[in-house]
Amino acid sequence: MRVTANRDTCTVSSLCVYRAPDVFDQDDDGHVLVLDPEPPESSRAAVRDAARSCPTRSIHLDEEE
Repeated sequence: MRVTANRDTCTVSSLCVYRAPDVFDQDDDGHVLVLDPEPPESSRAAVRDAARSCPTRSIHLDEEE
């Protein structure tokens, strides 16, 4: 899995950080930061949940490996 995020469309909802804090954080303005673009298997369910819950669909997952 490869994780990317579009900071330009991020609306600072923080849902990604709450759902997968080991993969996502926020900058000083509250926009999403991807801490681990290739998360381990143990984090992937939370990352998928974070991507699904993003109100602006700013989180993108590439599931191909």
